[in-house]
Amino acid sequence: MSQERYRSLNGALRERFGEKLYKLSLNGGCTCPNRDGTLGTRGCIFCSAGGSGDFAASARLSVTEQIADAKKRLAGKRPVERYIAYFQAYTNTYAPIGHLRKIFTEAAAHPDVAVLSIATRPDCLGPEVLELLYELNQRKPVWVELGLQTMHEETAGFIRRGYPLSVFDEAMEHLQAIGVETVVHAILGLPGETPEMILDTVRYINASGADGIKLQLLHILRGTDLASYYETTGFHVLTLEEYVDLVIHCLEIARPDLVIHRLTGDGPKDLLIAPLWSQAKRQVLNTIQKELKIRDTYQGRLYTPVSGQIS
Repeated sequence: MSQERYRSLNGALRERFGEKLYKLSLNGGCTCPNRDGTLGTRGCIFCSAGGSGDFAASARLSVTEQIADAKKRLAGKRPVERYIAYFQAYTNTYAPIGHLRKIFTEAAAHPDVAVLSIATRPDCLGPEVLELLYELNQRKPVWVELGLQTMHEETAGFIRRGYPLSVFDEAMEHLQAIGVETVVHAILGLPGETPEMILDTVRYINASGADGIKLQLLHILRGTDLASYYETTGFHVLTLEEYVDLVIHCLEIARPDLVIHRLTGDGPKDLLIAPLWSQAKRQVLNTIQKELKIRDTYQGRLYTPVSGQIS
């Protein structure tokens, strides 16, 4: 962890690649079984029209064109030589295998791409997809990001996740068997979940063998069913102080080797209803860092190893 109080993605990338890598958000033109009628038509309750890819490029462009366009947008930050090709929008293994092979191979072949990161659902990882991911992983590192969000089945039903916990477990086993790294998403602040329930989800991710975790603040976005539910019920939305406290508790029980890919998240400003304090992302991250120092605590301080899966 060097001087960091948690194992950040930037720190892990510098250890592995000797430099910081920036993510290029790409759109593979995929849809989602929660939208095309297979499981539903409205997506998860919190999902906007962009399918969690609100910052991704247009699918009308080729992957190579999207990479070039995204690189231009990052050009003002600092000189960067290598990138993470991040297939973000919707479910990026939910398409014919020929299409997936085309878009992923095109990204992997790009000389400036060091890593492929593919966001998907654990119920969209059939044998052909796993074989393709294995092949790609022989060329360049492949990360698969899975939207678990919560280990609690009642909450999963409420948010319309669309698959049981056993499907996540099976997907993790298959991905680990082919040597593909995994990043698991957890949402903090889902309606009805207590802090202890959220910590249970982090413990579950610990035990799953995941390589990384994304802690995502729940955003209420215009046009989602969650927004309608919020307007009807006015359910409690985490304050900045509550969120910082919760994130620190999550870090304290997280596996020491678990790479922390995210501590909060961005919500499109034109869609965000609540919490509005999340718009100041830098302030949120600085507050977390400051509080870690004040409490003199760090990732894994309260981690307790477990044997086998949590059930």
